[in-house]
Amino acid sequence: MSSRPQRSSYIWGIFARPGRLKWLLAALPFLISIFTYTFFSAKRHEANPSEKLMPSWSQMVKRTTELATVPNKRTGKLVFWDDTWSSVIRIAKGVGLATLVSVMLALFIGVFPAGHALGQNFTNTISFIPPVAILPILLVAIGVGEASKIGLIFIGTFPLMTRDLTLYVKGLPREQIIKTMTLGASQWQLIWKVIFPQMIPRIIETIRLSIGAGWIFLIVAEGISSSEGLGYRIFQARRYMAMDTIIPYVIWITLLAFIADTILRLVIHFFYPWYRANKS
Repeated sequence: MSSRPQRSSYIWGIFARPGRLKWLLAALPFLISIFTYTFFSAKRHEANPSEKLMPSWSQMVKRTTELATVPNKRTGKLVFWDDTWSSVIRIAKGVGLATLVSVMLALFIGVFPAGHALGQNFTNTISFIPPVAILPILLVAIGVGEASKIGLIFIGTFPLMTRDLTLYVKGLPREQIIKTMTLGASQWQLIWKVIFPQMIPRIIETIRLSIGAGWIFLIVAEGISSSEGLGYRIFQARRYMAMDTIIPYVIWITLLAFIADTILRLVIHFFYPWYRANKS
């Protein structure tokens, strides 16, 4: 009697393979969401033609087109693209700085016993501090400029990135370190030629996991202290119940995060196939 599990022809079986239905299943939740919104939006507009809470798709497209193609009368800038550029630069700086610090701390804590004793408990502790609670301190300490926004993204992402990368470094086979040192390598050669190259795909994956949190902290910071950015525009539109601006901006933020996540995932897929094989 075979011990191998039998593949089920039923699509929801544990060992079933969706096959050609894979893409349909992936698209189905999105289609249902779009249909549901369209249906209820139409119903509300039938009852109230001046409905603002659930604007139609045509209203949102019209408003977004205006923001993306018509220069602002006061600044002369295209608001949509100016907001996008400001937010993307901020999150790139914040997550980039968090990645740099996290890599250095993970190597220090994960490789050296003294580093573990010095930094492990500290990084674990600060990871429990609510980053948004620190925003008032940042605004008082360094003002309402770019530094406070980038600082909030950094504080909100680097502790968990450090913990994740440290666990990965400590999980590398100890035999690699022993053999490398036995062959005469220095500590720096061990770190930069053996450990760090193996960390790269994990670093990319950690960035993927941190982008969502980074956007949250960016939106909060821009909503409180900014004059441009996607978060600023959402909070500004909220005052006027301008859902035809808010909803497209939320969709755009989601799309930007999805694009970044996809690019990073493809980098791992094509350049580090061994990492994927080790996880499977």
